[in-house]
Amino acid sequence: MNFREGFWSIYREALPVLFVALLGGLFSGLVLEELLASVERFPGLLVMVPVFLATRGNVYGALGGRIASGLHQGLISPAFEWNERLINAVIASFVNGIFISIFIGVISWIALQLLRWPSAALSELVAIMLLAGTITSVVLIFGLLAILFTGYRLGYDPDNLVGPIVTTLGDVFGMLFLLVAVLVVEAVFV
Repeated sequence: MNFREGFWSIYREALPVLFVALLGGLFSGLVLEELLASVERFPGLLVMVPVFLATRGNVYGALGGRIASGLHQGLISPAFEWNERLINAVIASFVNGIFISIFIGVISWIALQLLRWPSAALSELVAIMLLAGTITSVVLIFGLLAILFTGYRLGYDPDNLVGPIVTTLGDVFGMLFLLVAVLVVEAVFV
């Protein structure tokens, strides 16, 4: 494959995924509008949003890179079947996603206390992050694997899919489940 063919192949594969990512970003913004109503009830909530979304990309981008490499090397088949490499990567990502979510709640609360800014209770911020992080982790793992496996079977290079998929799924489901977590914690703590 020459340079021009390689360029157009990457462009053809990435453009539809980037378009879906654009729509996902718009949806996430709409969910953020809904989340703004909860800021009065949970001061400090907005401090956690960018960190939460960024860590979804970091943790699950690494998982996507491992899966893409495994697919290229033939170490992972593009199917939901028992594979020790796949299982280990998924479990490690899930555990990282949960622990980093708890850490976000704690470190955000500490930063707000040090700055003497208004803050919700530590238990509320951690509960929101833990619930949103857990649900988002499950959806991101299965969504990422399903899209990568399907794309690979259809002839797409998984390396072209990982970034936009992780970003879109992380933003869309991160914001959606953050809103769900806020509503659940509000119902439990009120």
